[in-house]
Amino acid sequence: MKKRIFGRKFKRDANERKALFKNLLTSLVIHERIRTSEAKAKAIKSSADKLITSAKKGKAGTRALESKVNGTVVPKLINDLAPRFAKRNGGYTRIVKVGKKRVADNASMAFIEWTEKKLESKVEGSESSREITKKTVKTPAKKSVKVENKSAKTKAKKIPVVKPAPKKEQPKKDNLFKQIFSRQKKG
Repeated sequence: MKKRIFGRKFKRDANERKALFKNLLTSLVIHERIRTSEAKAKAIKSSADKLITSAKKGKAGTRALESKVNGTVVPKLINDLAPRFAKRNGGYTRIVKVGKKRVADNASMAFIEWTEKKLESKVEGSESSREITKKTVKTPAKKSVKVENKSAKTKAKKIPVVKPAPKKEQPKKDNLFKQIFSRQKKG
């Protein structure tokens, strides 16, 4: 009977399972969207939500964060992800099912991602990048930087044609058979 058993095992012992979840959570923090099996996504969803809750506490929760993710991503959690979810009290992740199943084992696949997207810097001028060759982007230090758009200026480059190497002539099968049979008749 399965009583009082919580979580998924994934045919791994406790240490392997812990390492798997730590790697998945670290990848989620770094890439902000990962593709994995639906079962693994459901297994780490609650842990990912708890990560953000701990990151909202700031430096007080760093020890708890380091035990769940790789230590190199803790600053990103505290400085980048926690401010995004300052107004939200829960539901920091979402699972989006992918229509196709994995070919190897027919497992249903899903994306797990953060509900709040990354804030991007705003660009002055029109939105079409092909029309503008220069545009000004405001940086956090209140300096304006000119960025050139090279997509409008690029021309089609000629691709060099590579000639295939000459093939070595292989003896035809008929000649091989004749040689083999002629040797057998002689010897």
